[in-house]
Amino acid sequence: MSAKQITPISFLSLIKSYLLALRPRQWTKNLIVFAAPIFAFRLDSLTLASCSLAFVLFCSISSSFYLINDILDVESDRRHPVKCKRPIAAGLINLPTATTLALVLLIGAIGCAWVFDRGLGAAITSYGLLQIAYNLKLKRKVILDILAIAIGFVLRAYAGAAAANILLSSWFLICTAMLALFLAIEKRKAELRLLEYKDTGHTRVVLYRYSLSMLSRMENTVTTGAIMSYALWSSGPQVNGASTPWMLLTLPFVLYGIFRYQLLSDPKEIERRSYGNQDLGGRTERPEEILLTDRPILYTVIAWIMTVLMVMTLKHYYLIA
Repeated sequence: MSAKQITPISFLSLIKSYLLALRPRQWTKNLIVFAAPIFAFRLDSLTLASCSLAFVLFCSISSSFYLINDILDVESDRRHPVKCKRPIAAGLINLPTATTLALVLLIGAIGCAWVFDRGLGAAITSYGLLQIAYNLKLKRKVILDILAIAIGFVLRAYAGAAAANILLSSWFLICTAMLALFLAIEKRKAELRLLEYKDTGHTRVVLYRYSLSMLSRMENTVTTGAIMSYALWSSGPQVNGASTPWMLLTLPFVLYGIFRYQLLSDPKEIERRSYGNQDLGGRTERPEEILLTDRPILYTVIAWIMTVLMVMTLKHYYLIA
């Protein structure tokens, strides 16, 4: 395309296509890199800057794998009723350009991480290797696919701690792992329900190894683990948890958030809310959609953050122990 043919509208459309290919809505998952400094009551400017770098690097490497997957699946995506609209499948971005962009993001993220901190570099590299293993093999292996998704979240949390030089507590790691498993199981439950509504032939092979009853039993186990580990951590330093037992004030928000998410994934609730629109049944397949669109959960997250900040402030001025 010559310079004369480039118009503001076409340029903006091209930028929009690139942004869609990077899937920025998925970047909300990377916000977990800020969990470690929040749990450790470390929110100074240097810590936030370090975790922000970790966030950017995880956005970069995750987007690179979205591009790689779209490149490898371009032919099957073009036959898919929904995925055919993705920029690469739709021909809005050519394959050589997409490949170059993916490699730049991947190599850039890993290189910058190692330069900044060895722990962050190890986390980013491990995440990259995990994505390769997941896409080549693990996503087709029952149970291992869920564990792989959860490990990805744990690596994000560890990356935030490594970037800020924070020593993680065992309760933090256990709670993060349990919540990550909860989200992964909910994702598979949503996909399985959509499969029961309509089997298009373009679904995950591993779903045929799962059942809703099995996933519900798994969900009960990890939900209990998540709530117990968070409750023990928030109980205070006497159990090697938070630096103050006043963090128990945040426990109700965690309980409500988990129960609200379960409500949204309940078949009867989906039926009540969908009014014939079956796509709503897959909202829990995409945690970022829940966070951005469900107001009660969004308000719960905000309330949790405000409560943590209040406890941190009171403790800083020695108004609480």
